[in-house]
Amino acid sequence: MAATGAMLAISSASAETVVNFAGYTGLFQDLYTKAVIEPFMKQNPDIKVVYFTPGNSAAILGALRAQKNAPQLDVAMMDITLAKAGTDEGLFAPIDETVSPHVADLYPMAKIPGVNAVGMTFDSLVLVYDKMVVKEKPDSWRALWDPAVEGKVALHATPDILGVALTIMLEKMAGGSDYNKNLDKGIEEMMTLAPHVLTWDPKPDLWGMIMAQQAAMGVGYNARAQVFADQPGSVLAASIPKEGTLFQINAVALVEDAPNAEAAKKFIDYMLSPEAQKAFTEAMFYAPTNSKAQVSPEALERTSAGQMENVLNVDWLAIAEIRDQVTQEWRRRVIPLSR
Repeated sequence: MAATGAMLAISSASAETVVNFAGYTGLFQDLYTKAVIEPFMKQNPDIKVVYFTPGNSAAILGALRAQKNAPQLDVAMMDITLAKAGTDEGLFAPIDETVSPHVADLYPMAKIPGVNAVGMTFDSLVLVYDKMVVKEKPDSWRALWDPAVEGKVALHATPDILGVALTIMLEKMAGGSDYNKNLDKGIEEMMTLAPHVLTWDPKPDLWGMIMAQQAAMGVGYNARAQVFADQPGSVLAASIPKEGTLFQINAVALVEDAPNAEAAKKFIDYMLSPEAQKAFTEAMFYAPTNSKAQVSPEALERTSAGQMENVLNVDWLAIAEIRDQVTQEWRRRVIPLSR
C-alpha cells in the first residue's frame, strides 16, 4: 500500500503544470500572492504558479531578453513603457479576447495600441505627507509649496517615473495643452518648487523618510502609501488632490513561446477577472483595470477608481520619447535651484 501511495503521489506531481511568473518583489509579492495567486491555485489544483523576483521592470525585461531563445518564464509584469520595448523585441505574444474574454472589460487606458500586454493594475500619483506636521489633509498639489513643509519635501528626480509624472501634472495645472509632447511649463513650475526640496533621492525610500519624520511631504504612488498608512503608529497619510492625478500602468504580458502557454493564459485570464481585480484592490489599493470589478466602498474611497474623470490620459509611449530631454532640462534648470 505504501508503494502504491508513493506512485500516486509521483503521478499527481507529474500531472501538475507550473506557470513561472516574474513580478515585483517585497510588499507587492506578498500581497499579490495572497490575494490572487493562492486563490487561483485553489481553483486550479493542477496548476502551480511559481513567483520569480528578478527585481524592477527593467530587471524583469533583462531576464526575458537573456531567455529569448529558450524562454523559462511564462508570464511577466512590468511598466507599460518597458512592455512596449519587449513587444518591439518580439518577447511577448498578443493578449486579446482569445486569451481572456475579460480584455473586453478593461478600461481603455489598460489597452495600449502596439503593446502586446494589458494593464493589470493602475496606481495613481498622490501627495504623501506626515499628518503630525500637515494637520489638514492637503487637497491641492500646491501644498508642496506650503511654507510649513519648506525644506522638508522629498521628491524623486527624473528619469525616475515619479519625477516625470509630477512634471506632467504641473504642466497640466500651468495650462499646458499637450503634456504628452511638451513639458516646458511643468519644468518652469518645478523650478519654483526646487528651493523647498530636501532631497531628490529619498533614502531608503520616500515612505521610510516620512515615517521616520525626516521629511514632511513628497510625491509617490497610492498603493504603497495606503498600506504604510495602515501600519500601527504610522504618521504617514496620502491624498489625491482636486486637480486630478495620473496612472502608472503595470502591465501583464504572455511570453512568446512560453513553455506552458495554455496554463499561462488561464492564469492571465484570472488575473484580469473582476474577482482577482477586486481582491487585489482591497488588499493593496491599486485601482482595478477591469471596469466590472465590484470594489468595496471603503477601498474605492482610497483609490482613484471612483474618480476616473479626474485621471489625466497620459500617453506613456509618447512620454518615453521625450523622457531624456526632460531629464536634461531637470538637470540643467531644476536641480541647481534646490537647497
